[in-house]
Amino acid sequence: MFSPMFSVLLIPFIAAMFMAINMGGSGTSPSFSAAYGANIIRKDLIPRLFGLFVFLGAIIAGRKVVLTIGRGILPGEAMDLTLTTIILLSVAISLLMANMLRIPQSTSQATVFALIGPAIYFNILKTHKLFFEIIPTWLILPIISFIITFLIGKFVYNPIKQKNIIKFERLSTRSSLKIVVIIASFYVAFAIGANNVANAAGPMASMISNELNISPSGSHFLLIMLLTTLIIAPCFSIGSSIFGQRIVQTTGKEITELGPLGATLVSIVTATLLLLASVTRGIPTSLVQLNTASIIALGISKSGWKETLSRTSVKKLVTVWIIAPIISLGLSFLLTVIADKLGLL
Repeated sequence: MFSPMFSVLLIPFIAAMFMAINMGGSGTSPSFSAAYGANIIRKDLIPRLFGLFVFLGAIIAGRKVVLTIGRGILPGEAMDLTLTTIILLSVAISLLMANMLRIPQSTSQATVFALIGPAIYFNILKTHKLFFEIIPTWLILPIISFIITFLIGKFVYNPIKQKNIIKFERLSTRSSLKIVVIIASFYVAFAIGANNVANAAGPMASMISNELNISPSGSHFLLIMLLTTLIIAPCFSIGSSIFGQRIVQTTGKEITELGPLGATLVSIVTATLLLLASVTRGIPTSLVQLNTASIIALGISKSGWKETLSRTSVKKLVTVWIIAPIISLGLSFLLTVIADKLGLL
């Protein structure tokens, strides 16, 4: 009934779609927690809007990150059926764990760590991109996000609010401001599409090009990237429907109470940093961490360091951020060893 090629690709595509569903659940938080925390959008509208703008971001601005994930850490020619499935499943399981704990997790970090596992086992890790571009970006961008938001919050946002120059309670009822905040949420979802869809589409594009003996430098490879993106991106909306409403509650309501202007500030700062990483260097980056760093910075500027950092949700976020990528690496390494011993690689 089905062609041999369809049968070969079915398993990794199912794994990629499962992974994308979990990424959708995690990515909903940085997109819409600000707007939801400001009480200007209903939870039931979030999945559809999130999915639409993720799709647009992936199609318009996601190419460079797809190339990085597909060929920049683990050589693209190593991406066969078994190894691609192992990588995608390892990421999906670690993200599922984070989603069940209602913690937004870095899909990019989980994916990169899953790629590192088999790369270490086969001694084919491409270290330059990893150690000189990706990891420094992971360390620097959340700090920049925190600093920018903290400074704006402390020296602009809070003084305006305290001096009652602007009637914030009236602003929250104005439809024009609500539209601005919602557009900022769309901007974040677009940035997620530009960066995070590649976590599933990248390995799939490399695997398919290997199976079809297509050069990664040709136009046919670009078509493969487009087709994999078209399949993967809509799964983000499904994941948002399943997991997103629970996770958005954690960052939108439990870390700090966001006003409409604060929500817009968080969205614009974090999405801009992610888009810069995506379109300039093709670096897979954690918008979840950029977003949460920005929300925490705004909370500290309003309530102080002790009150904000002592909240249980902040401690749980940091713990899962550390554990989930390690689980992803451990799973991919272990499954690679098992597959190799069974003669599947």
